[in-house]
Amino acid sequence: MFSELDKVIEEIGKDRGIDKEVLIQALEEALVKAARNKYGYNLEIEAQYNEELGEIELFQFKNVVETITSPVKEILPEDAKRVDPDAEVGDEIGVKMDTSQFGRIAAQTAKQVIMQNIREVERENTYNEYKDKKGEMVTGYVHRFEKGNIIVMLGRHEAVLPGQEQIPGESFSLRDRIKGYVLDVKKITKGPQVLLSRTHPGFLLKLFELEVPEISDNVVKIHNVAREPGNRAKIAVESFDSRVDPVGACVGNRGARVQNIVQELHGERIDIVPWSDDPATFVCSALAPAEVSEIIVDDENHSMEIIVDDSQLSLAIGKKGQNVRLSAKITGWKIDIRSRSKYDESSKEHLNELIGIEGIDESMAEKLINADILDLESVHNAAVSELEAILEIDKDLAENIKEQSKLFLENNISSDECEELNEENAPTEDETGEENKE
Repeated sequence: MFSELDKVIEEIGKDRGIDKEVLIQALEEALVKAARNKYGYNLEIEAQYNEELGEIELFQFKNVVETITSPVKEILPEDAKRVDPDAEVGDEIGVKMDTSQFGRIAAQTAKQVIMQNIREVERENTYNEYKDKKGEMVTGYVHRFEKGNIIVMLGRHEAVLPGQEQIPGESFSLRDRIKGYVLDVKKITKGPQVLLSRTHPGFLLKLFELEVPEISDNVVKIHNVAREPGNRAKIAVESFDSRVDPVGACVGNRGARVQNIVQELHGERIDIVPWSDDPATFVCSALAPAEVSEIIVDDENHSMEIIVDDSQLSLAIGKKGQNVRLSAKITGWKIDIRSRSKYDESSKEHLNELIGIEGIDESMAEKLINADILDLESVHNAAVSELEAILEIDKDLAENIKEQSKLFLENNISSDECEELNEENAPTEDETGEENKE
């Protein structure tokens, strides 16, 4: 039954990537179970691999007694001495069992146990091999399709590329080579499950690491990645060597490097953005190819108001807001884009509202707007000292301006009404003429 067993163990171990000792242990457990199925579970049975004979030996342990009351558990001294000449009453000895008598059912049981143990070992090996590869890129081939998921063979192990982790519009055929990002490794009832992704930002980062030697050599660093898989992506790059252009390194000669990545991603457009520690510069670069006219930074709310010429508005926003959305993701800033005409119109409204406050002229209103004090409420909420500093006025005038803004707010006077009131209070032409005569 176990002829050339050692050779078989070696072949199975090599084929399945399982240690010889693990297979021997599985065989020993299988034979013990088969023996207990045949002779009873109350027996004390052990298995041991005999390397010289190339077989698994089974031993049933029996107590040496003068009078037998349980033949399956006890043995007479004279019989015990044939097994072990030094055996005495009270000893426990192992009697070798004849495995050739097991029969077909026992052999089938042993086979099932062996295969079960091998599967468990394979599952553990798979988990141990891939648990530390989380966040890495792997390559395999398409093995089969299962309810929208792609089952990928990674050497001897299977991995799953779920439908939601596939790039929209891409398709594969059986045996196609496929790359994936190890998203997670889970232990489930059927064994470990390796989950892959082709939509994760990390997948794009790993593709650049593979394609651009300067990244793996730590000359160029990818700071951030933002993707809308299958459509467009942005990466922010920095060079630690003044002689190396980070954008040029990622693009490659005649665009070869980035084109290889675009091809892998089935046409996904990639914008390579030079990283900057100056937020305004970084945001301007991220919004390219749109040209920015003006930036208003709000550090407190971590947001920026971007002013562009009317002709640049659609380019800055991008198709369905894609360009500004990805720019916000890659920079980490909230971005609000406005056209020059809309901004000027809004600025005029703010200017008129502020001029409507007694004591504020056009130049003072412009100073307030530049300080991000845009309306009646902002003036009212500003500190007197703040108004003094911005408008370069004395304390009494600053307090009067705050009081006027409070009056307008309490009476719910709108900006239009404020402007009308201002016009009503202005001297007429006749009054002006009379004053001049006087």
